Amino acid sequence: MANVTALDDFRKAKDAFYGSSPDSPLLPEQKREFAGLNYYPEALELAFEVTPEPFEDPELMEMQTSTGDAARYLRWACVTLPVVGGPVQLTIFRDPGSDSFFLPFQDAGRSVETYGAGRYLDVEALEGGNLRLDFNYAYNPYCAYNDGWSCPLPPAENRLNVPIRAGEKVFHVES
Repeated sequence: MANVTALDDFRKAKDAFYGSSPDSPLLPEQKREFAGLNYYPEALELAFEVTPEPFEDPELMEMQTSTGDAARYLRWACVTLPVVGGPVQLTIFRDPGSDSFFLPFQDAGRSVETYGAGRYLDVEALEGGNLRLDFNYAYNPYCAYNDGWSCPLPPAENRLNVPIRAGEKVFHVES
């Protein structure tokens, strides 16, 4: 019997939420055919504990959304990650209304393996000022499932030319 990981439990709970919750981003007709989200296998090499490099003057910026609106985030810090294909630098954003960190990104698999508009990663602040970025938990924004949602689009600085083969893949409803 295979070991069940925290990631397996997380994905099982997420699939249950998407398939049955009234708060799910799926439309009723999508829920009828829903058999679970598509995920990459767990990639331990894509989980990082990093020291952020905060910007001297974090600027409040407007990120375009999928509906043409704008969402406001603080451009907070950058991180450099050693991934296959070479090190990448990404910008971490902070929600100005809270202390939560947000990483919107696109990777080279977009529109084929991953959602074309990009994916998100919630970033965990650790004691001592480090951050935990575990791309196994990368997820599609709700607008990937239907057009009724407005989602921030990753800015140009977070559009990667390398694949990040971890987390959620592009959404398909099996027919």
